[in-house]
Amino acid sequence: MSDSWPRRRLLTLLRQAGEPMDAQALAQQTGQHITTVRFHLDVLTRESLVSQVQQPPRGRGRPRIGYMAVQRSVGYQDLAQVLADQLGADPKRRLDASVTAGRAWAAKIDDVDRPVRNLDEAREVATTLLAELGFAPDRSAELPHNATSATIRLTACPLRDLARTHSEVVCGVHLGLMREILDRAGTPGAFTASLHPFVEPELCLARLTPTAKALARA
Repeated sequence: MSDSWPRRRLLTLLRQAGEPMDAQALAQQTGQHITTVRFHLDVLTRESLVSQVQQPPRGRGRPRIGYMAVQRSVGYQDLAQVLADQLGADPKRRLDASVTAGRAWAAKIDDVDRPVRNLDEAREVATTLLAELGFAPDRSAELPHNATSATIRLTACPLRDLARTHSEVVCGVHLGLMREILDRAGTPGAFTASLHPFVEPELCLARLTPTAKALARA
């Protein structure tokens, strides 16, 4: 926005209002002439800082034009790009760093209150975690008897757009989180976990496999 105190004042009023205001109301609050207010509102509209909405007329006449401050969303896509760049140019190094970050994140989560002693329990803990994170895991699949691995179908992703372009960062964090939760709930290293993004356009898979440590306890 160009450096203009009157326009900054109008934008502040619109942000504080939380509902559309017309030029007349803004002129009354700022003490500016209504023509001047309309000029500044046009500039703010062109700069995409303000949007126009139609309001009912006062009495008879044409509908009024109301103005609202545009709520800007956080640029998560740009943020992910910056973070990915800071993690280095090598995708493998970015993945390793993201997995480490996910493990650190798990330390902020309350302790898991159910033990992990076998593959079925590992799948249940992982499924519950992924559901809480917003991945909408499919709970309908039965784990076959004597299964050597468990696959969890993830039908949603809270960061899907980011994962499409920065999967090693986004999926790495979630993978580290899942691995740390499983280690803390059972024997560290008893299960390997992997994430496979976008095996279908709207489907990702999480896969759990017991290691020799888990098999020795079975």
